[in-house]
Amino acid sequence: MTTSVSRSPSELLSDELLRRAPKVLLHDHLDGGLRPLTVIELAAQTGYDALPTSDEQELSRWFVEAANSGSLERYLETFAHTVGVMQTHDALVRVAAECAADLASDGVVYAEIRYAPELHVSGGLELPQVVEAVNEGFREGERRAADAGHHIRVGALLTAMRHAARSMEIAELAVRYRDEGVVGFDIAGAEAGYPPTRHLDAFEYLQRENAHFTIHAGEGFGLPSIWQAIQWCGADRLGHGVRIIDDITVGPDGDATLGRLAAYVRDKRIPLEMCPTSNVMTGAAKSIEDHPIGLLRKLYFRVTVNTDNRLMSGTSMTQEFVKLAEAFDYDLRDFQWFTVNAMKSAFIPFDERLALINEVIKPGYAALATDR
Repeated sequence: MTTSVSRSPSELLSDELLRRAPKVLLHDHLDGGLRPLTVIELAAQTGYDALPTSDEQELSRWFVEAANSGSLERYLETFAHTVGVMQTHDALVRVAAECAADLASDGVVYAEIRYAPELHVSGGLELPQVVEAVNEGFREGERRAADAGHHIRVGALLTAMRHAARSMEIAELAVRYRDEGVVGFDIAGAEAGYPPTRHLDAFEYLQRENAHFTIHAGEGFGLPSIWQAIQWCGADRLGHGVRIIDDITVGPDGDATLGRLAAYVRDKRIPLEMCPTSNVMTGAAKSIEDHPIGLLRKLYFRVTVNTDNRLMSGTSMTQEFVKLAEAFDYDLRDFQWFTVNAMKSAFIPFDERLALINEVIKPGYAALATDR
């Protein structure tokens, strides 16, 4: 059987086959991926009493419906609840460990999980204690995954909030812990009114320290956000980057003409951390079928597939793959291409990336090709 034969995606790729496919995840928020039951249990343990419900299934639905309501206030409220129960050492260890284990069971072999340490200090923890607790949890999750027959490596990205003024402090923390599980730095939060250049001192510091960083850009704001992230701040990757499509014109004949910024992004192989389901929920794309990832993949941008917030979007890497297969008729070769793109773009040493590509990802997809 070959993938050149015309058939529907459901005939070609089953959900189970895609679940077993090796995956690499570069854009996933720790506070956006908790298990609903964990939120409930941590709320009870820590005295957090603001949850809308204590029923596991109802809470799961509430998170997705609130995040997909079109209301910014309700969307932000969802994170108030997850962050609200992540204010102790034990809670952070548990959430991080479960994150790693959940991703591993979904076929993820390498992940970079981001979180903002400054959001987890209201319970009395200091910033270094937050980082150490999350790192402890990731190592525990890796061990649990290995015991279950799944192998995953998890690195942390420390996020600074772009509306706050602690980016230099968080950047210094990322450098301090870069040999202990922290692989890079990020800024997140509302793009409009909070350009990345507000944090230029942090980015210049990271460059002097030979450290890696990604920037949320081109999701809630357009091309100027992407331009500043790259040309002023020197971002290694773009978080989302969906609006790069605004610099591409498709003619009546289907031929695409790239503007100077889009051409630069493609020519420089700057990775785009795209999150299809989340982008639809936030209005950055009308639907999966209309998502720019389809055109950008055809044009060979360095596109990667990600989950963003698994709890709020009710998604997983497998579900992202399933939706893309249905929307664009992708086959295993496409998903291997996305996965290798992501692994090439990871913030770990080159030889370690190459080993995962050659020893885990490519053999994994080759084995799956014989199972269809």
